Amino acid sequence: MSKDYYQILGVSRAASDKEIKTAYRKLAAKYHPDKKTGDEAKFKEISEAYETLSDAEKRSMYDQFGSDYQNAGAGGFGGGFGGADFGDIFGDMFGQGGFGGGAGGFGGGHRQARPRKGEDQHVKVMLTLEEAINGAERTINVEVGHKDSHSYSYDTKPIKVRIPAGVLQDQKIRVKEKGYQGMNGGPNGDVIIEINLQKHTDFRVEDKDVYVDLPITPWEAALGAKVDIPTLKGTVRMSIAAGTQSGSKMRIKGRGLGKEPGNQYVVVQIHTPPAETPDQIALYEQMAEQMGQYNPREKSEPVT
Repeated sequence: MSKDYYQILGVSRAASDKEIKTAYRKLAAKYHPDKKTGDEAKFKEISEAYETLSDAEKRSMYDQFGSDYQNAGAGGFGGGFGGADFGDIFGDMFGQGGFGGGAGGFGGGHRQARPRKGEDQHVKVMLTLEEAINGAERTINVEVGHKDSHSYSYDTKPIKVRIPAGVLQDQKIRVKEKGYQGMNGGPNGDVIIEINLQKHTDFRVEDKDVYVDLPITPWEAALGAKVDIPTLKGTVRMSIAAGTQSGSKMRIKGRGLGKEPGNQYVVVQIHTPPAETPDQIALYEQMAEQMGQYNPREKSEPVT
């Protein structure tokens, strides 16, 4: 009895290759024997239907002769073709003496499918900024099997990869031949690792440059000071110039991200301590008396 492969996959006879592949993958995921909803017999039937309809040549034969097209016997279908042996007809077309080769044929041998490289897999990897600037190792799970074949198993295997130092947000790293399996002896596809950087509590990134806010006291800003600056590769001792204003930027060269590293920028933030005791209040009043002529809101006189 001929099976309706289109009905098994739930597609129309005019379905495109993409529609057939999508339908198969959805049903295979549902009925795979390893799944809770698995059904081995149903999965086998789905795979049989996909194997035929995903191959243009097999699909054409199926559309003409049904699911028994591979077992055409002597005398043809229903005694047609003048009693000719249907298997011989196929042999003449594709086997001995035919287009595929054999004695006197054009090809000089049986036609073989060309090797085809497997498809690439894309895997996102999350890194801290410290890992991005120093490099890191990760073990990731990749899918096994042929992506576009009924042998696609939905199983995974772990592989260890090295993330080089200096990677950037959205950067892609290619791991050769660790992707989906090749077809007909072709090489495996690659694994494409896409970098995603975690947000940091202290640092922020703009392209290759790293920014950090540095809180200082008013007297450090006014008189100058030496302070420790945090970077992604440890602390750096820097001098705060006397008279530094809030919002000023200081550069630490080469402490950013990238293969050719960007810079780290230190943004000064002046923090004013509260006046909570009588002595502290008196100190602020003394400052106001001695420096009352200073008005940060006053615009400077235009230069003439």
